[in-house]
Amino acid sequence: MRSAERRALSHPTVRALLRNAVQRLEAARVSYGHGTLNARDEAAWLVLHALKLPLDDLASHLGREVSAGEATTVDALIDKRIRTRKPTAYLIREAWLGDHGFYVDERVIVPRSYIAELLREHLAPWIAKRSQVGTALDLCTGSGCLAVLIALAFPQARIDATDISPDALNVARRNIRDYGLGRRVRLVHSDLFSALGGRSYDLVVSNPPYVSAAVMRRLPAEYRREPALALAGGRDGLDFVRRIIAEAPRHLNPGGLLLVEVGHYRERVERAFPRLPLVWAQTSGGDDCVFGITREALRPASRPRSARASRAVASPRPREASSPGRASGAAAARRRRSARASGGSR
Repeated sequence: MRSAERRALSHPTVRALLRNAVQRLEAARVSYGHGTLNARDEAAWLVLHALKLPLDDLASHLGREVSAGEATTVDALIDKRIRTRKPTAYLIREAWLGDHGFYVDERVIVPRSYIAELLREHLAPWIAKRSQVGTALDLCTGSGCLAVLIALAFPQARIDATDISPDALNVARRNIRDYGLGRRVRLVHSDLFSALGGRSYDLVVSNPPYVSAAVMRRLPAEYRREPALALAGGRDGLDFVRRIIAEAPRHLNPGGLLLVEVGHYRERVERAFPRLPLVWAQTSGGDDCVFGITREALRPASRPRSARASRAVASPRPREASSPGRASGAAAARRRRSARASGGSR
């Protein structure tokens, strides 16, 4: 064996570890969608985290030699990802939405939301001036990530964030504290609006559970690691959406905006609410994921069709079988450091 070959085996580079990780992930047929969308992005995230290298600068480290101990650490993390089928975010207790990182564990769904993209633009064109939003509500807050992003997008706003899960609220409390937003974001243990009394808001945002029963039954292992409570949306995925639309007018101020994420279920939402003038936002996932509607537009026509009619909905799109309703959007937008590290943003 030549000396160069012996050196390559005894002193692997980051590039070699990355290549090996990609091969192992692909061979194990792990599922993505919790911050990355492919094996290369996932491998970059795992390798760079294990080596304690900057997650937004893979290129400059590809030629770096690693010690035997470092290689063992990388190997152990890759093995754990494959063996447990836990999303990487759970293994390392960290997830990202754009430039913003959040603590996560198995008590909450891994943060991913097209609404985060819209908040970077301060919900334009719905919201003309940031000062328009003095009060906001984040329904089904989970880790609190959207509540934090709302607070950052609208610095004058006070935000209520609700969740039915006390465990989720404990995670959200940690993230709100980490961002120093304890005085502006109030956590409320509530089943949607139930514990809010007569409070009303300029903005109501929700990324509720909306995975249909059929898709829930065939979720990949990684998605089954998440709390089912945060995913399951009933037979057609719209149980919570119906409740939100029905109850929102009582909790919106005049001119207030309701913004709801529904995966790629635009068709079935429009079938359930044919009279509502819903406005669908353009996101990296398309124009069928997030709708907005004002209080005034909601009030006259917020009743859905009969239960029998609303059940006659289209079958889930093929891609939903492996990536459910709460599917990840742009990898670069929501898992910035992993996607940018591997150059794999879509």
